[in-house]
Formats: sequence, structure tokens, C-alpha cells
Amino acid sequence: MSNQVKKMYIDGQWVESVSGESFPVINPANGEIIARVTKGTREDARLAISAARRAFDESGWADTPARTRAELLNKAADLIEQRADEFAEVDTRNNGKPLRESAYDVQDAVNQLRYYAGLCTKPQGQTYDVPDEIQAFVVREPIGVVGAITCWNYPLVMNVQKVAPALAAGNTLVLKPADLTPLSTIMLFECLEAAGFPAGVANLVTGPGHVVGDEISRHEWVDKVAFTGGTETGIAIMKNAADTVKKLSLELGGKSPNIVFADADFETAVDYALFAIFANQGEVCSAGSRLLLEAAIYDRFLVRLVDRAQKIVVGDGFHPDTEMGPLISEAHMNRVLSYIQGGIEEGARLLCGGKRLLRDGLDKGYFVEPTIFEADSSDLRIVQEEIFGPVLVVQKFHTEAEAIRLANGTKYGLAGAVFTNDGAKAQRVIRKLRAGITWINTYHPTFNEAPWGGYKQSGIGRELGTYGYEAYTEVKQININLQVKPSGWFRH
Repeated sequence: MSNQVKKMYIDGQWVESVSGESFPVINPANGEIIARVTKGTREDARLAISAARRAFDESGWADTPARTRAELLNKAADLIEQRADEFAEVDTRNNGKPLRESAYDVQDAVNQLRYYAGLCTKPQGQTYDVPDEIQAFVVREPIGVVGAITCWNYPLVMNVQKVAPALAAGNTLVLKPADLTPLSTIMLFECLEAAGFPAGVANLVTGPGHVVGDEISRHEWVDKVAFTGGTETGIAIMKNAADTVKKLSLELGGKSPNIVFADADFETAVDYALFAIFANQGEVCSAGSRLLLEAAIYDRFLVRLVDRAQKIVVGDGFHPDTEMGPLISEAHMNRVLSYIQGGIEEGARLLCGGKRLLRDGLDKGYFVEPTIFEADSSDLRIVQEEIFGPVLVVQKFHTEAEAIRLANGTKYGLAGAVFTNDGAKAQRVIRKLRAGITWINTYHPTFNEAPWGGYKQSGIGRELGTYGYEAYTEVKQININLQVKPSGWFRH
């Protein structure tokens, strides 16, 4: 580890916190400190917000042609791609996920930048045929200063998911990454600087959410807050933002159902049931953490599912055989283990896993076995609450109506899937799911071109696609009088 503290990026300069404090960044695979990062304060956040405000209001960024913004985004994409291996290695070391997943994330981030670079130059707005010799139309304009607060499970992708559309639309930005995984975000801002974004347009403040994030979500000069993370934090941000009526995009938690009917392709359904929950160690907001199985295949499916789950290779993300890495931190690991213990105490049947892995040197990291429960009641905490780890809860259903009732039986509504070879049934059920992201006979594939977001307490608004771009714009109505003469409304 280098003794040099990694800095923040404010108003075109790499700076340390005004307090001079820093915090350690940990490799979750072995508990070692891999870097120290400057610990931002409220004053640092205010300095970044002031820089973003000035860049938007006074320095001309809001008037920058779309083609220029696109060129800068494409150049940033090129620079990230040139350092793709380095980005992937940093995210695996910082986050713990297998290297192949980190490599995929880097390319996804590059694709997002290029997608929004292309989108911002495309036709926008509407015109209307209205009476009274008026030409009426609408245009989209940038909102202003965007405060982005992001999560740790996809460190690069989730940051680019906000940076790319915000800058493409002509906004300025203050970004606070998760303090557990700031390293690839610092590299991202190195690329934004090298690409030529003007000072103050994109600002990075590292540090704790209850300090930096709280200031961003409260400050009157921030026009919009975009947040990805837990529902409780999202509620706190909503309360902070209410005082100044900020625009909000909130991508929050999930407890997503994966429904498997007896007529589904058996091996495909088993395979995706595993992928739905154990990809990225289950640290995925849209994870298929509730598996609903039709009674006719219930026992057979569980035997096959448990057998395959027990063969998942858990280990250091840099090992080529690793299929599932460590959880992000010791605190989070203990939280997941407490949910597992709670499930046992509540009467759920533990079918496999449930323990911290301590063999072969894994005791130095935060590894948890792939864990599967079966539950007879929907009232259990492990059925209702987001665990955000490799813990699957299985329930049995007998009818289509019961499957839908169970699927919709939580406060969340982010994602869901249906596995069946009956096309009509698949359509009926998927349309009844109260969720924003759904699949039929697959799980997890999503695309930059399509909207991402949830129903109920899984969030507000959408990211990605044209929806994600429009979320960073204001709509202005313009009316032009084509016959310039007095209205005659008043007689004298």
C-alpha cells in the first residue's frame, strides 16, 4: 500500500480534506488496508457544490453544445477502456467480486458513457398545433447542480450511471461514492480530467455519508439528488431534500421474487435460480432472493438446487476458479450472518450453507457460504427484509394466483421473474408483478438502453435509457406569437 493519501477532486484540483483526515480502504478478501483516502467534511462538500454552481451559472457549461459534451464523454470512455485491466483489478481488490465480473463492469461503464454521448445529440422536444397564431413547443434543459450519492456493490458502473447522463444533459455534478469502495471512482475522475471536462463541472468528495451525503442532500444550491442504496437511507435523503423541493432519483432496495412453474425448463430454471441470488455474492439490489416453486416440482427442484449451490467455488476474486467472492466488509458479513441466525430462530429450515468460511486462508476475509432456506410463512424477516447477501429463501405455491400473491407480498417492487414454457401464463403473471424490472425464462440481464428502477419502496424514477437521460432535464414550454399585435382583452 502506498503511504500517499488519495485525494478528492474539487473545482479542477486534486485536494485533501480541509480537516486533513483520511480513512482506510480494505480488501474484503483478506482484511488488509489497500489505500488511504481523504475524509471529506461538510465544508469540502460545500466547496464542491459552490464550484459546481459557478460552473453551471457563470462558466458556460450549461451552454456547451451537445456535440462538445458528447466528444468529452467519448474521450473519457476511451481513457477508461485503455485502463480497463487496471480498473477491473482495482474493483476486485476493493470490492471482492470475481475478476471476470469486474471486467464486465468496466466494459458496461464504457458503454454507458458512449450511449449517453450519442443520446445527447439526438432530436428532443415536441411541437404543438395550437390556435391563436401561436407556435408552441417544449425543449429540455439541464436541471443545474446534481448531487450523486452511490453504492459499493458496483463501484464503477453505478457512478458512471449517474455521471454520464448528468453531464450529457449539461448539468454539473458533485459525486460522493461509497466510502467502502472509492478507488475506481477516483480513477474515473482522473479520466474525466484527462478528457478535458472544465473545472467545476465534475467534482468528487470522498467521505462518510452521514456527513458528505447529508450536506449534499440538504444544500440549497443542489437542484437534484440521485441516490442508489438502501431504502432507509433513501427515506432520509427524501426528508433532507424536501426543504428545498429538490428533484429526486432514488434506486433503492429489493426483495425480488423468482417464480418457477412446473412446466419450466428444469435445468434452465435451476441455473438461473442460482445466478439470480449468488451472482456478485448476492450483493445486488435486484437479486432473486425469494424463490417461489410450484408444488409439483418443489422437492425435486430443491435437491438439485442445493446440490449445485454446495459446489459454488467461493474464494479470492483474483483466483481464476472463483465463482463467488467475499462480502464487502466485516460489519456487513456479520449483518448477513445475523439474518441467517434469525431465520433459524424463526423456524425456517436451513437447507445448506449458513456459516462463515474459514478454510484455506479465507478466515482473513469476509466469506459466507451460499445459503438456502425454505420457509412456510411469509411473515419471517428473511422473507420480508433485504439481506443483501448470498441467502435464498424458498417458498411453495400451488396456484397461479397464490404465486402472484406471494410475489407481491413485500414492501419492495424492484425486480421479478417467471419461468414457464406456457407463453400466455408467462404474460399473465409478469403483468401482475408489481415490479419495475422483470424477466421471462431468464434473470439479471439488463441493458443501458432500457429503464432501471422499481415500484413501491424500491425507489422513485428511472435510470438508464432515454428515461435516465430525461431524469436529468427540466421541460420548458415556449410559446411564440406569430401575429404581433395587441390582444384587445381590455377595452380602454
